[in-house]
Order: sequence, then C-alpha cells, then structure tokens
Amino acid sequence: MLHTTINDYLRQYIRTVPDWPAPGVQFRDITPLLQDPKVFRVLIDAFVHRYMDPALRPDVVAGLDARGFILGAVVAYELNVGFVPIRKKGKLPFTTVEETYELEYGSATVELHADAVKPGDRVLLIDDLIATGGTMMAGKKLLEKLGAEVIEGAAIVDLPELGGSDRLRAGGLPLYTLVDFAGH
Repeated sequence: MLHTTINDYLRQYIRTVPDWPAPGVQFRDITPLLQDPKVFRVLIDAFVHRYMDPALRPDVVAGLDARGFILGAVVAYELNVGFVPIRKKGKLPFTTVEETYELEYGSATVELHADAVKPGDRVLLIDDLIATGGTMMAGKKLLEKLGAEVIEGAAIVDLPELGGSDRLRAGGLPLYTLVDFAGH
C-alpha cells in the first residue's frame, strides 16, 4: 500500500512533454520532482529506506550520466557510502574502462574510472528512467569488468512498453522503480 501511495504521489510531479525530442514521443520529465523540497525528500527517502535494509545495502552507489548523478549522489550521501559517476565517453580524466552499447540509431559509449570500485564491492546502479535499458546494462557490464557485484538497478520511472526493464531482468539485473508508465 505504501509503495502505491508513493507511486501516486510522485507520478503527479512527473511532467509529460508531448512530441519531445521527436514527434510521437511522450517525454517523462522528472525535473519537477527535484524542484519542490518536500517532493524531492519523498523521492530520495523512498530509495534510501529501501537500501538501508542490510540485505540490499550497497558499498557504493553508481550513477548514470547525467540525471543518475543527481539521485545517486544524494542517496549515497544519505546511506553514508561512496558515489561513482558513469560518464559519457571522454569526460573522465583518469584511466577508464569503457562499454559501448547500441542505440536506436548508432551506438554510445560510457566510461568509469578504473579505480572507481573494487572487486567484491556491492553496487547500487541508479538512473532517472528505464527506457530501452541500454545505458543501465552498459553500466552493469562496466562495474562487473572491475569485479563489482551490481545488487540492483534503480530508477524513478519505468517505461515497460519500450522493453528495457524486461531486457535488464533477463540480463540478470534485479530492478526497483517507483513509477510505472505502462499504457500511459
């Protein structure tokens, strides 16, 4: 019941922008969730309370470029664990590992500092939204290249019709999302 209440509460602060960035796309804009301090706190607390559970508690939070940085850094701070950014290629100054993944048209590459996590670290991977799942799966593979265990992928929004959440679960990544926009 509580999850449904949080889901409904947060849903009303997610703005739908029609036909952006292309005609026919219903863009789910999470920025209104961040603008109101009470709403932002409810959002962050929903993640923090889940990951305070010893069975799910991470050693590190990894955030995906760029909105995953906003969420991940605050969640890591509240859990008193470290935060590592997974960036678009060419943005990190030190030695990196990289993972390329397919987009609808072309591909993209994300990077992580080679010393960002240690073998055996339990990592929470976080982003704002799951669409096709490509970025989150690339993040999972990067962390695993360094020997970390990705305990869960977390996001505010799931767009299940795009198939990403199913692909991620099929790829061995448990997921936790707060708002589902199936059929909306």
